[in-house]
Amino acid sequence: MYEIDNILWLWLILTVFIIGILFIKNKIWKIKTQNRYFTKSNLKKLSPNISEIKPIIKILTIITGLIFLIIGMINPKIGSKIQTFQRLGVDIVFAVDVSKSMLAEDISPNRINKSKQLVNKIIDRLDGDRVGLIAYAAKAIPQLPMTSDYSSAKMFLQNMDTDMLSSQGTAINEAIKLSSSYFDQDESMERLLFLFSDGEDHNNFTDEIIDTAIKSNIKIYSIGIGTEKGGPIPIKQNGIVLRYKKDLNDEVVITKLNNNFLKNIAEATGGEYISGENTTDVVDQVINTLSDTEKKELETQKFTEYDDKFQWFILIGFIFIFIDVFILESKTIWLKKLNLFNEK
Repeated sequence: MYEIDNILWLWLILTVFIIGILFIKNKIWKIKTQNRYFTKSNLKKLSPNISEIKPIIKILTIITGLIFLIIGMINPKIGSKIQTFQRLGVDIVFAVDVSKSMLAEDISPNRINKSKQLVNKIIDRLDGDRVGLIAYAAKAIPQLPMTSDYSSAKMFLQNMDTDMLSSQGTAINEAIKLSSSYFDQDESMERLLFLFSDGEDHNNFTDEIIDTAIKSNIKIYSIGIGTEKGGPIPIKQNGIVLRYKKDLNDEVVITKLNNNFLKNIAEATGGEYISGENTTDVVDQVINTLSDTEKKELETQKFTEYDDKFQWFILIGFIFIFIDVFILESKTIWLKKLNLFNEK
């Protein structure tokens, strides 16, 4: 198995073709010019020590050296060994509220971006755990199934916004139901659901949903995003606030953090409520929670470890260039005596 590191350097191979073409054109021009003024026998009398073969050997040496140098710059990597990687961790689902109330700027920069920042920071601190992503408003939609590919998780996370769902509301119950389908069937494994929301739930939340979470062995940790004082919901265009959302009475809607609602959800499943105001505190609390959680072997992965081989190609390339320096276009005296190339 192999891997190429810097494929763009492959364009330099064009220089090899250019050098080859220029050499051929120069050779043809020399032959035509010499034939115009000299016969072949007279030319050999005038330049008896000029070799016909060595210029070709010289250009082939230069081209070969350049090819090896270019290959070295491309940096081919060859798989040298296969290792077995055993990974211990827990399954985590991040459910992010994407309802319009998350546009409120009572917490900087706003609630939705604050939620994404927190999830991003938490993912940076993970080691071996699997993560899944859910977005929810009036309904919940899956964003990313369980994966240990944290780069993909971050990419999907950044694409989440309040325009994902046209219907509004905060159906936390739908997010909990959907999260239960993310986890493996192994009930002995810890299952953690982190809810990022302002708690403004406009649907009926029943004990049945809590029972579903408990029976599915899901612990809910709710992170409250926003302030109890609250703030208006801005309607922007190109980053400029045009107006604020109003209710049917034409009054500006003030959305507030409902932390009691979020606390009840967490406590009912054996989890915990965390205030989302301070980023460092939230991340530390989540990581401490994960550290105290019993980890299981999630999977065993085999991967190929690649070794850089560029140094060998660079070395061989310089050897050919070095050899070229000592190849003269005149005949070597001892080779002339041997007449290896049948030169008279």
